[in-house]
Amino acid sequence: MRILSGSALAACAALWLGAAAPSLADTPITYSDAGRSLFSFAVPDFWAVRTGGPREIEDTELGDLRAVARVMAIRPVTDDNVWMGFVSPAGVASIEGGLRYLEDIDKFLVEDPSISGTSDTRIGGLPARVIRGTGTRDGRVINFTATVIDLPNGRVAVVVAILRNGADPAYVDDLNAVFASFRALQ
Repeated sequence: MRILSGSALAACAALWLGAAAPSLADTPITYSDAGRSLFSFAVPDFWAVRTGGPREIEDTELGDLRAVARVMAIRPVTDDNVWMGFVSPAGVASIEGGLRYLEDIDKFLVEDPSISGTSDTRIGGLPARVIRGTGTRDGRVINFTATVIDLPNGRVAVVVAILRNGADPAYVDDLNAVFASFRALQ
């Protein structure tokens, strides 16, 4: 298990201890699937939004395809050390199902993950499970937080936040503001 640097550990801890500054998140975004709005969140100023439709990625070890739902990703425009992605996979109806979905795609997000903690919480008034840990991505050490939020009407939102070592801890306020702005729309 890797030892986190003081600033990275503080950044990850603050991400889930409520060090939010909701006024930083200013641009509303809605995640929809098949014409149905599922949830919304606000993106901080000076962050970029990238979207992609459903696709399949190949598991090169097993030679089979994995379905990936529409991904919405955000990151600061001037720093690629921080990234946050949102999906709502069709057919995944519970937190437990969302955790299985994460297990299926985790190697595409984090290499050599080491879980440092899990907790149950509420995000946007909804039940959620949070998993925190470390690993590598593209050969660089990262801290990650993976969250499964139980949405109404048999859906979940899966949210993954990644902070590479060296990320400015000030971005944790922005990430917390995004979580504070999260709302189900169903």
